[in-house]
Amino acid sequence: MTLNKIVLDIRNRQKVKSSRPDEPCAMWTGADLVDGKKVDTLTIIFSTSGCWWGKAGGCTMCGYVYDSAQVSPSDEDLFSQLGKAMRKASGFSEFMVKIFTSGSFLDTREIPLEVRHRILEALKSDSRVIKVLVETRPEFVKEDAMIDCRNSMGGKPFEIAVGLETSSDIVRKDSINKGFTFDDFKRAATIARNSGATVKAYLMLKPPFLSEKEAMDDMVNSIRDAGACADTFSINLCNIQNGTFVENLWQKGQYRPPWLWSIVEVLKKAKEEFPDKVITSDPVGAGSKRGPHNCKECSHDVADSIRLFSVTQDLACLNALDCGCKGLWESVLELDDHTFGAPITD
Repeated sequence: MTLNKIVLDIRNRQKVKSSRPDEPCAMWTGADLVDGKKVDTLTIIFSTSGCWWGKAGGCTMCGYVYDSAQVSPSDEDLFSQLGKAMRKASGFSEFMVKIFTSGSFLDTREIPLEVRHRILEALKSDSRVIKVLVETRPEFVKEDAMIDCRNSMGGKPFEIAVGLETSSDIVRKDSINKGFTFDDFKRAATIARNSGATVKAYLMLKPPFLSEKEAMDDMVNSIRDAGACADTFSINLCNIQNGTFVENLWQKGQYRPPWLWSIVEVLKKAKEEFPDKVITSDPVGAGSKRGPHNCKECSHDVADSIRLFSVTQDLACLNALDCGCKGLWESVLELDDHTFGAPITD
């Protein structure tokens, strides 16, 4: 049985709650770096018909497929979602907008072309919006689509974000089941940059079947490999989402989310090697059993330091971190490769 078939079987057993078609899946405010400056951000996850790859099986760690609308939203529903999300930013004088769909913003089966035009033109017309980021799989980054987006944006800064996860085709296929290659990402990045857009690569620390040290090495190697293609890197730390293959492994005691010490070390190495690259991480679920964690005493403080580094790019935020559990993490790095895939419990 293929990995994709296993993932699909797990998905087909899940019960999914219906949601209103005119409401976003989620929306929140935060902060990010734009041209070296910390700015407010509004993140919107549109409720759409869903990621085509997720419907076919999809990625081993992704539970976002369950956020898809059970009934496809109308064009007016989708545009209404934008309006409701923008209210969250009513107090901002300027901000960046990040658009996600749990799939691909450039897939016209999720966001029809006319709706895309209306969304981008509305953001272009809002003087408070200083930059727009949209996430998409690389197969939808085509020259005509990028020209269309840039025309709709009227010259306002525009960024394409792709869930590359890793530069290793082996890891992406056999651990993540991503459904595209590194060459696909490089092609998309070239098209995006040629259109005048910038490129953000999302990476994934510690997908299944990698030891802690292998996962760390994979992140640093991925930044080296993709450095010529991406302007910004955001490293996601694998967590346990409901109804996923990773959850299935975790429930059997066959997977542990990454240590926070691991991302600290990755960020330090990567930033020292690539000081001009913006390299960020937001450890979602930090400190919980389902999320990246160290011990109970230090997890939240370490996670806060990682977030502070992400909006300052100042390694001083990470260099002074310490805790007694760091010795256990160092032992994991030494022994993890010899346990034949069984996690070392903490």
